[in-house]
Amino acid sequence: MTTLLTTDLPFPAFRRGKVRDVYDLGSRLLLVATDRISAFDCIMPEGIPDKGRILTQVANFWFEATRGILPNHLDATEVEAFPAELKPYAEQLRGRSILVRRTAPLPVECVVRGYLAGSGLKEYARSGTVCGIPLPAGLRNADQLPEPIFTPSTKAEAGHDENIDFTTMADLIGHDLAVRVRDLSLALYRRGRELALERGIILADTKFEFGLLPDGGLILIDEVLTPDSSRYWLADSWRPGINPPSLDKQFLRDYLETLPDWDKQPPAPHLPEAVIEGIRSRYLDLAGRFGIRL
Repeated sequence: MTTLLTTDLPFPAFRRGKVRDVYDLGSRLLLVATDRISAFDCIMPEGIPDKGRILTQVANFWFEATRGILPNHLDATEVEAFPAELKPYAEQLRGRSILVRRTAPLPVECVVRGYLAGSGLKEYARSGTVCGIPLPAGLRNADQLPEPIFTPSTKAEAGHDENIDFTTMADLIGHDLAVRVRDLSLALYRRGRELALERGIILADTKFEFGLLPDGGLILIDEVLTPDSSRYWLADSWRPGINPPSLDKQFLRDYLETLPDWDKQPPAPHLPEAVIEGIRSRYLDLAGRFGIRL
C-alpha cells in the first residue's frame, strides 16, 4: 500500500496543515487530505495508507447529516465536478479532496465534551473541573457527563491550542456570535452522538470550526466528526472506570506514551508497521459503520 504524504499542485498554496494541503482557487479553496498523521502537535514520519480518503469521506457524510442544523462550506466533493484546470490531477485528488467556499475562519476551536476523558479527566482529577467548568464529584474515567459541555480553545497556527472560557471567546468574536456558535456546537454534537450510537459507537468529544462568508453568513468549515477531530468508542465495550476501545487517533497516542525516550517534541519517532496497521484498521472500521467503502 502507498501513502500520499505531500502534494505539489501548480496552484497558489493557501496553507499546509498537519494533514491537509490547501490551494487557493480564488473564491474557492481546494482541500486535499493527505495520509499524514499527527499527535501531540508533531507530524509522524510515516503516513497511514488511505487515511486521507477515509477522513474526507467521513467528513462528507457528516457535512450532509448536519446540513439541517447549519450550512457548510462544501461546493464540490467529486473530481468530475471540479474545474477543468484540476482534471489532470484527478487520480491524485479522487476521494481525498473537496472544493469549498472561502470564508473568514473564526479564531477559535469549538470543543464539545460529552464524556470524561483525556486532558479533561486529568484536570478533573486535580480540581473537579474540566476547562474550568465545575462537575459533580465522583465521576470516573469515561463517565458520561450530566450534560455535554462547551469548552472552546484558541486556534494556534503553531504550537498548542489553549483552552479559554466563554467570556474570553466572546471578547474575541463578540458576544452574540459566541452564543450562536456555542449553541450550534452543542446541537451538532448531539446530532453526531445520536447517529453514532445507532451505529454502535459513542461520540465522546469532538471539535468544530466555523467561518463567515463575505455576506456575513455563518457556516461549518474544515472537517467535522472525523476520527482525527473526535474521540469515538465502541459502545458495546464501554465501561466507566476504564479506557474504552477507540476508533480514533487514541491508539497512536497510547503507543507514543509508551516511548520513554521521546519528549513529544519534533522530530517524531518512526512508527512500527503494527501501529500503522492498527490505526488504519480502526479508521476503516469507523468509516464502514457509516457505509463508506474505499
